[in-house]
Amino acid sequence: MPEGPSIVILKEAVEAFKGKKITKASGSTKKFDPALLKGKKITDFKSWGKHFLICFPKFTVRVHFLLFGTYRINEQKDSIPRLHLEFGKKELNFYACALSLIEAPLEELYDWTADVLNETWNAANAMSKLKKNPSQLACDALLDQNIFAGVGNIIKNEVLFRIKVHPLSMVGKLPLAKRKKLVYEAVNYSFDFLEWKKKFELKKHWLAHTKRTCPRDHVPLKKEYLGKTNRRTFFCEVCQKLYI
Repeated sequence: MPEGPSIVILKEAVEAFKGKKITKASGSTKKFDPALLKGKKITDFKSWGKHFLICFPKFTVRVHFLLFGTYRINEQKDSIPRLHLEFGKKELNFYACALSLIEAPLEELYDWTADVLNETWNAANAMSKLKKNPSQLACDALLDQNIFAGVGNIIKNEVLFRIKVHPLSMVGKLPLAKRKKLVYEAVNYSFDFLEWKKKFELKKHWLAHTKRTCPRDHVPLKKEYLGKTNRRTFFCEVCQKLYI
């Protein structure tokens, strides 16, 4: 599943289509008739967490890539796209993703201050949300899109390793300094992720995710499926302290 930084990269990659009129629209989506997009001008592209938003004057198309979604710019895959948009000789194609049509103003639906890569990100709001759910596990808190929109499983694993917190720790049991560090690193690592992804060197910077040995303690890392989402989690039982 693409994490927030990957959606930001997509938003930057399609910037040239902003202000362009769609000359043809098709696709296999059943959520709306793609043909209604023909002749419409794209006013903006936005991202919120893992959501990619294609904005038009009176509505927005939301793209969520789920686990296996992909996109192609000015090229196609062999499979039928979920949504195909043409701009003269240029095109955008989205595959294996969830699409929806939003008619309400985005400001009524999205808390932009919760997006870890948005310029309006608000750390104090995140701290307040963590305080309201003290029994939430650290691994679940980082994947909670209402708190950390854009954080995915890779970022979760790497942040917890950076701050030396066991994924099964309860948020309310973390010392205040650790909670602040969790919030800070959720954003800090997301920007590192973005930089490394653009350079095509993300994986070489992983310290815990998919790794077998802790680089700090040189002991085997644990691999378990933890939290409400049962996501794959890599952690060190020596240096990542359990707060319960």
